[in-house]
This record gives sequence, C-alpha cells and structure tokens, in this order.
Amino acid sequence: MNEIDPQALFRFSVLGPLISQRRLPRGELQKLLRELAAREYVIPGSDRRSLGEKTIEGWYYRYRARGLDGLIPKVRADRGQSKLSAAVQTAILAAKRENPRRSIRQIQRLLEVAGTVARGTLSRSSIHRLLQQHDLSRIAGSASLPEERRSFVAAFAGEIWYSDVMHGPRVPIGGRLGKSYLVSLFDDAARLVAHGAFCRGETALDIEGVLKQAILKRGIPVKLVVDNGAAYVAQTLQGICARLGIVLVHCRAYSPQSKGKLERWHRTCRDQFLSEVDERQILSLDDLNARLWAWLEQVYHRSPHEGLDGQTPLARYQQDLPQIRSLGPLAAKLDALFLHRVRRLVRKDGTVSYQGGRFEVPFELAGKTVRLLVDPHAETVVGVENDAGESIGQATPLDALANRDRRRRKPDPVVAVPVRSPSAGPNLVELVHAQYYGGQED
Repeated sequence: MNEIDPQALFRFSVLGPLISQRRLPRGELQKLLRELAAREYVIPGSDRRSLGEKTIEGWYYRYRARGLDGLIPKVRADRGQSKLSAAVQTAILAAKRENPRRSIRQIQRLLEVAGTVARGTLSRSSIHRLLQQHDLSRIAGSASLPEERRSFVAAFAGEIWYSDVMHGPRVPIGGRLGKSYLVSLFDDAARLVAHGAFCRGETALDIEGVLKQAILKRGIPVKLVVDNGAAYVAQTLQGICARLGIVLVHCRAYSPQSKGKLERWHRTCRDQFLSEVDERQILSLDDLNARLWAWLEQVYHRSPHEGLDGQTPLARYQQDLPQIRSLGPLAAKLDALFLHRVRRLVRKDGTVSYQGGRFEVPFELAGKTVRLLVDPHAETVVGVENDAGESIGQATPLDALANRDRRRRKPDPVVAVPVRSPSAGPNLVELVHAQYYGGQED
C-alpha cells in the first residue's frame, strides 16, 4: 500500500468533524467551518497555525469528489521557476547576497522603496522561489530560528504591555564607543511597539523614561509585565505605576508564559533593523534612535504581521482605540507623576543637597524633614512636599554669588521692654543694688 501524502493526511484530520457526519443540516456546514477555522493547528512544512474558512471548504468539496486523492497538493509544472524579469531577479539576488540576514519581507520593501518594482507588484512567494532556486532561501543568523509562539493573547490593545531590555550595538557616547541597550514596551494584542529607545544603560531611570514616552503616544496600559531584574523592582517604578493605575506584574525569569512575543520582536529588530543600519551614519545614540523611530513608524508598524493574520500592528492598535485608556486630565500632571520622592533634612540656611548639588527651599522649612520632588533625568530638585503629598514650596538651585547681593529678609523687630509703671512694692534688683553699693552713688 502506498504511503499517504503527509499533507493529505493532515487535511483529512482537519476535515474529521465534517466528513464524520453523513448528512449536514442546513447551515451546519458554515457553522462547522467557522469553528474549524478558529482552531490552531500544527501544519506540516509551515510555521502558520491557522487556516481560513475558504481553504477548509475547498478541501471538503475536493474530498467529497475524489476522496484522499483530492487532498494531495497539486504540483505545478513550472514549480521552482521564477517568472520575474531579469532585472528584478538580479536586484533580489544582489540584495540577498549583500546582506544574507535580509528576510523576504525586507527585500520586498527594499525594492519597492528603491523604485525597482511598483508597490504591491512583487509577491513574497516570487522572491522565495527565486531564492530557493539559487539556494539562498535560508535566512542567516538568528532569523533562521523557528518563531517562538504563545497561545495567550490579550483581549484588546492596551490591556497588556511587556517590557524588557535587549543588548544593542556599540555607539559613540561621550567621544568614545560605548554599549547601548534597547528598552522596549510592546503591546501584546497589537504587536505594536508603544515606544522603544536605545539607552546608555538598563536602569530603572532608563525604563521610566521610555515608559513616559510610550504613555504619551499610546495611552495607559492596564497591565505592565516585567521580569524580576533590579531595574523593574525599583520602588520608583512601582510608585509611578501605582499613581497611573497600572498593574505591575513581575514574571519568572525565562517563563514560557511571559514575554515570548517581546522576544520575537527583539529578533525582528536585530534581523530587520540593526542588520540594515549603516554604522557610518551613527555618530551618537540620538542618530541611532532617530533611525529606529523612523523604521518603527514607516516599516514595522505598517507591515502585515503573521501573528495578526496579515493585519498590520498599527491597524490592529487603531481597531481598539475606544478601549484604550487615554491620559485625559492626567496629561497635565504627567511630569509630576514621574518625579522621584527623596527625604531630606533642610539645613539651617534653607538648603538641601541632592546628587552633589545644593538647592534652596522656603526658609521656614529649615530644620524640618521634607520630601524632595526630584527630576531624575535633569538631576535637579523642583519642589518639596509634606508626608501627605501636598506641595509646600518650590526649589531652585543655590546661587551663592547672587545671594551676596540679594536683599535678605529681615527678622521681625525686637519688641522693646515696656516701661513699668511706678510701684510701691519691693524690687529685687533695686534692693541688691542698694545693698551692694551701700548708698555710695549718692
């Protein structure tokens, strides 16, 4: 007996609920097709996990007509042969050989932007067949790893964000090459990068800066899932999330339920962005971030995503706009919400110290312990508040030179001792004075 074609066997297993019934009531076929299309499958020879209703319906009628033979994939006579023009073929092969890490989608986008082909005229399958024909179809490096997929998905955009840090390239920092770190905030449902930036470090301060920009652009998430690294357990980050009503969730390191989609984004960033960066154009972190943001908004967010059934991350995000929590009245207070709180004792001269600098606060606070409102990015104190969180004054950097000529507030005048009215009673001072001098002054 001939071995059954694996594809035909798989298709037969998919059709099981349909072909197991001798007769389908009116409307039952479409109902079952919808149910089958909603399931996840392990498809032989493919990384896809879903099937369309029309695909399953076509298999069903082909099985009814020809049995298992109808489920065997048809092999085209021109299979493996490219129908692209010689110029386009040359451009595709050159793009791949120049940078073997380029994916099919990258090559497609590159040729469209370069004007080699009109937008939407070059299919990914055509590129794949050509690369396969020339034994160039395998993506080199980390992009060749199988895609990491998780079954969990958020109900709507803005429900769950993930945050993590990826080691980035060395870039000129302060006149010398230094390590960079990509801090990202990634939306689970939309596969959209709420905000990302290459930073000098991976501290809580770096993460807070990226979070602030993400909120300004994409609203307030319901949950923020992070790992247990030192930067993510910092009290400052916990306080910011609490003030914004964000549930901060710490997951186990390497937990398979935690950040698979974010790790997939990191791989995409390496294979599609960093692999294309021209290092000659990168003279600072600002240069690198400017290109990252342009690529995110113009390429990544506008490219069909396999995890979204071909929908773009931007379209998926916009679909849920009514459910996303906007800043609203908090927008005016956002800077204040991201300030750090530090306890300090006010000196007798009305100053406090922070990060090696001295700041003047209202003089009447001298000798009291207060909470400084600190802008950690500028390393400056902007105000003071009491334990109830109420503002009790502003703070300004100490200018000792200006204080030399500054008009000082004079203390309240000394109240003169009132002259006592004459009294006939004894007075101790007068008595001892008389005894001491014995009336010699007369």
